[in-house]
Amino acid sequence: MKPSLPQGTRDFGPDVVRKRQYILNTIKAVFELYGFQPLETPAMENLETLMGKYGEEGDKLIFKILNNGLGDPKKIDKSKLAFENVLQGKNDVNLTERALKYDLTIPFARYVAMNHGQLTFPYKRYQVQPVWRADRPQRGRYREFYQCDADVVGSRSLLNEVELTNIYSTVFEQLGIPVEIRLNSRKILAALATLAGGSEKMTDITIAIDKLDKIGLEKVKEELVQRGLSEEQITVVASYLQITETAEGNEAILEKLQTLFTGDETGAAGLHELQTILAQTRDISTTNKIIIDPTLARGLNYYTGTIYEVKAIGVKMGSIGGGGRYDDLTGLFG
Repeated sequence: MKPSLPQGTRDFGPDVVRKRQYILNTIKAVFELYGFQPLETPAMENLETLMGKYGEEGDKLIFKILNNGLGDPKKIDKSKLAFENVLQGKNDVNLTERALKYDLTIPFARYVAMNHGQLTFPYKRYQVQPVWRADRPQRGRYREFYQCDADVVGSRSLLNEVELTNIYSTVFEQLGIPVEIRLNSRKILAALATLAGGSEKMTDITIAIDKLDKIGLEKVKEELVQRGLSEEQITVVASYLQITETAEGNEAILEKLQTLFTGDETGAAGLHELQTILAQTRDISTTNKIIIDPTLARGLNYYTGTIYEVKAIGVKMGSIGGGGRYDDLTGLFG
């Protein structure tokens, strides 16, 4: 049999390993410089820890691990029934109780919930480990890859967003990669959902908007139709997505958004946060750009405030960084 790799995974030879180590060590050094402490969590988590945290699209990409002993003659009937349940889109503990971690954020929230009494807050942690996603492998998209996370828990200060923006800028300056740091707010997206006629449609709207770069505006409109939005609601969303076509520069975009969301408290709060971050980070770099991007959505359900995405300038590839604020995520674990 000819040896091969599972789809979506890679080997790394000595030269590539050394380059990867240089990059990862540079990132870790910046995290340490800003006072973040290292953490590692297991490759697998209990399935109930992960499910329901990533939205409908993310939950589909969780790598589930089959239980031991499924072929035991005493358990064969239970195993068959469990398999039928899974085929219908249900989870069944008789078939799978564990999964490979999808990201580093939910395991971190689980760790904080389990160790709350032993931690000093605000708690700043960084984590550099592999994660796994049952995605369709394609250029730049793998089933196993590393994430480099830095998070702060126990503080609602907007200075955390300012610091994390500085971290992004410092890391990529040290690596010699000019980048665009794109910002938006889930509060602005919530205001958009309200303006479009229904806050309950926010998840549908953000899932569709998150695909804008990949499928284009017309396909986003088609998906919104499939998700039950009316023609009038879709027109509101489309006009919002086209703001950057008629406004140049952060100030002009913010003015357009202020006009659009006049009288909406949630939208006003999101705009204020973006304005504060811009004011505090205006001079952090001569090579990196900070851009307000109303089309940025980030598909994960747990974000509650400012969201980020980082792209290399002049390089045709997807984002090389991303994240955002998530308040009260540890509350999911009691």
